[in-house]
Amino acid sequence: MPATEYMLKRSNINSSVDARGRVVLRGVNYFSLTKTFDCGQCFRFENVDGGEYDERVRGIAFGRLVEFARSGDEFYVIGSTLEEYKSIWRHFLGLDVNYPKMCEGILGDNEAFAVIPSAEECSRGIRILAQDPFETLISFIISQNNNIPRIKGIIERLCQAVGERRIGFDGSEYYSFPSAEAILSGGIDMLKDIGTGFRAKYIIDACERVFARRIDFDYIRDCEETSECVRHLCEIYGVGVKVASCVLLFSFEKFDAYPEDVWIKKVHAKYFSEDFDPASLGGYRGLVQQWLFFYERYLGGGE
Repeated sequence: MPATEYMLKRSNINSSVDARGRVVLRGVNYFSLTKTFDCGQCFRFENVDGGEYDERVRGIAFGRLVEFARSGDEFYVIGSTLEEYKSIWRHFLGLDVNYPKMCEGILGDNEAFAVIPSAEECSRGIRILAQDPFETLISFIISQNNNIPRIKGIIERLCQAVGERRIGFDGSEYYSFPSAEAILSGGIDMLKDIGTGFRAKYIIDACERVFARRIDFDYIRDCEETSECVRHLCEIYGVGVKVASCVLLFSFEKFDAYPEDVWIKKVHAKYFSEDFDPASLGGYRGLVQQWLFFYERYLGGGE
């Protein structure tokens, strides 16, 4: 289920470009950069020294180096034109979704679960990013039985090995995320050399299927049945329901996708009954999953 009910019919965010070339946004609310980019949904962004800003992250998406920052009521997109903001970053950041209204609806629908308001309060400001589907697929295959620092390292080595070298808005060098064809040209030995281990064969199968359109992202985007999208992605060797659900939530905005990892299983055991069914959390349970993950990881004794 996409966030159709809460999509803004027209943007209530004012955008302009200042004298320093930054895209300046006013009217952005319910958005914590720190939480959004540190809740396990993407791997090529880092929190950086805020300096003049309250929050600041820097990273690479859609082949571009970009920074997002916030200072008081103003939100900044640095290294982007206004046109790129409107065509790429507005949707990537979920700024076309009315998050306050959506979260209000989720809380109203889940009054029976005492942990949900606490999790939302702790996680307030997390938004679901709309990432590139192929990058998300490969990243979450790499994430299997792995920790976040190591995942980020493998992805960066993959980009340096077969991605395109580019120069960013500030003159720094970076590498784009490679295409399926580029990864296949590197081969399984390259994947093993950069540390993917047993996941190398899964990545090769995913790339072959995507390249041949046997995994069809347009089909997934248009499909209204999330369970069918899960089934389609699980045709890839080594991809299970958890990885498929991550791809659907973090790149296709299918908010009823509900990835279950060790953290979420811990949450279920700790806060819910034995017969708990995640479907009872409603059609936007993917966002609830992010609240619960963040809450347990940072307040529940997680690392």
